[in-house]
Amino acid sequence: MYSLRLPRFAPLMAAVSAAALTVFGAQAASAQAQPDGEVTALVGGSVISVEDGRIIPDAVVVVEGQRIVRVGPRSEVQPPAGARIIPTEGRWLAPGLMNMHVHFGLKLPGAAGAELQNETDAQQVLRMAHNAERSLRAGVTSVRLTSELHGNDFALKRAIQRGEAVGPRIETAGELIVPTGGHGFHEVDGPYAFARAAREQIKQGASWIKIAISGGISDTHGDIAAAPMTDEELSVLIDVAHRNGVRVTAHNGSPQAAMQALEYGIDAFEHGYHLTEPVLRRMAKDEAWLIPTIVVSQPGARAFYQRIGSPDWYLARVDSVGKDHWAVLQQAIRLGVPIALGTDQFPFEDNEGTTATVREAELYVDAGMTPLQALQAATIQPARMMRRDADIGSITVGKYADIVILDGDPTKDIAALRSLSFVMKGGAVVRDDHGLSGQAR
Repeated sequence: MYSLRLPRFAPLMAAVSAAALTVFGAQAASAQAQPDGEVTALVGGSVISVEDGRIIPDAVVVVEGQRIVRVGPRSEVQPPAGARIIPTEGRWLAPGLMNMHVHFGLKLPGAAGAELQNETDAQQVLRMAHNAERSLRAGVTSVRLTSELHGNDFALKRAIQRGEAVGPRIETAGELIVPTGGHGFHEVDGPYAFARAAREQIKQGASWIKIAISGGISDTHGDIAAAPMTDEELSVLIDVAHRNGVRVTAHNGSPQAAMQALEYGIDAFEHGYHLTEPVLRRMAKDEAWLIPTIVVSQPGARAFYQRIGSPDWYLARVDSVGKDHWAVLQQAIRLGVPIALGTDQFPFEDNEGTTATVREAELYVDAGMTPLQALQAATIQPARMMRRDADIGSITVGKYADIVILDGDPTKDIAALRSLSFVMKGGAVVRDDHGLSGQAR
């Protein structure tokens, strides 16, 4: 999926958008991170080590400032004197969830998208900030934005980092770069135009470059199984990104385009609707990542499409890819393709009685993962894919205290993620349904 095409606004609109975010003020600053020097101890819960599934019962997690400084059983780790105590007995502590395919400015064909057709950049970035806050409260402490417009994603990321808005940690690809007529907004042609477009996004702060190497569900033209980019365009763009230490991902449903991109060292594919076994075997060999976004093509998304007034032609395209998409996911799991969770819906969006993020993880189990593997796909695997696993992805000494609390053990039943009721980001409590921390809900 991708945003509907809008007129390009002047670059200064990104600055207007950033200024508009200051309305979040004190609320944002208080929810972003625990002040340096302050100490919190989460006491009595079962801590999940997502790397190996080991459980530490009756554990203590000590957080100083934004980071975890001690983790262990209560018999070995005592809360420091003066620490704020958060009792977690009878509950499970897991790392904050991650969603690797997100569009906070999402617009899709249909009534809801039409209402946003004339949205200004300032209006959009405020809407994106609202979606970011809702995502964080849903337990998603890190996201990767995979196509936004006009630098609004960079403005939002900076605002969250400065404490002017509330939201997850953001990695972003900036604008989606495509050949003319392709599945996206930023259209260019020829190898050096692709190189320039990539450099423009990197200059603004992109940590990924995203291209579209096939058509998409929301296109009214083109073929999802097509391969419109030339060898020169692909090879030059990937080379330029890698020379700058930036990874490249591709919207893709085409086996032909996938093999072409793998030849030049692409790092990841989004969706992968129609990928074949030879492609998946090559991905496993090359350790190229798959971000499945399986929720968007399965029956559980129907209610979402109804809410946004999706037209019949769009629903028909969704139906046309669903069976193949599911088979691709099953085969990718069986063949050991590295998988990182992503939804292409808002992370908090309702999907079969839970959020899209949780439902995506549940579908991974239905497709062949163990519950632990699905939890890893939502935590440590995305951290590894983003090369951020020194800082996030597990409840480990030295990492940011991005923690969610559950009423059950997701390594036994991934549906335990539905019981998520507490969210901490950088040591600060941003959601506490049961009043464990003594803070207002």
